Amino acid sequence: MSTSYERRTVEGKGADLLAVEEPLEIRVNGTPFTVTMRTPGSEVELALGFLYTEGITNIRGAKLCTDTPNVVEVELTGAAPPPRNFYTTSSCGICGKASIDSVKVHSQHDVSQDLTRVSKTVLNGLPAKLSAAQKSFRHTGGTHAVGVFTPDGQLVIAREDVGRHNAMDKVIGTLWQRGQLPLTGHLVLLSGRASFELTQKAWVAGAPIVAAVSAPSTLAVDTAQEAGMTLIGFLRGESMNVYTRPDRIA
Repeated sequence: MSTSYERRTVEGKGADLLAVEEPLEIRVNGTPFTVTMRTPGSEVELALGFLYTEGITNIRGAKLCTDTPNVVEVELTGAAPPPRNFYTTSSCGICGKASIDSVKVHSQHDVSQDLTRVSKTVLNGLPAKLSAAQKSFRHTGGTHAVGVFTPDGQLVIAREDVGRHNAMDKVIGTLWQRGQLPLTGHLVLLSGRASFELTQKAWVAGAPIVAAVSAPSTLAVDTAQEAGMTLIGFLRGESMNVYTRPDRIA
């Protein structure tokens, strides 16, 4: 069975634990759709979250392929979309897009009307709670994490992966399985920077607030502004930058 980290020899220093990175093929209605590089674990959830945040919501079910390793088979209730042209790396979740127009995904959720509010005190305490859930990162220092929290600071779910977008997809896919989408009344915390693709995925999942311990990109801010989402960056200690919709910060 694959694990999220493995011990490898380091010349002159004994051994070190490294985060595992392996390919995962996602098949839709029996046809190869895309290949992504990811950390083993929650493969079905990753596939579900990936398709959901691509706007493919007519999902009947998904399962690990029994005769071929590192393959998830997803069944839709209707026709499958065209396959991705290229494989997706662990650093980029949109690398397989064939055109500029296909990069943006329309969200079915109007997060601008979400009245969720969160206090600065609660926000300041979230990075430590997410860090406590990052088992793989503590061993390897090589994974990213995404966590979903309630406005009073309770951790609903956290997932890790070498790819930021994969961690988000694992979270969203798991919540889809639980029937807990959209993320109305919740906030998403990113262990790294807030990129366009993560902000868009959060919007597609219906999250009104996204916070990151590092910087956002310009397109992430533009996307949050368009969505009516609250975007917070540099959430460290008792400081933070609020880029959009500061009215949700109590």
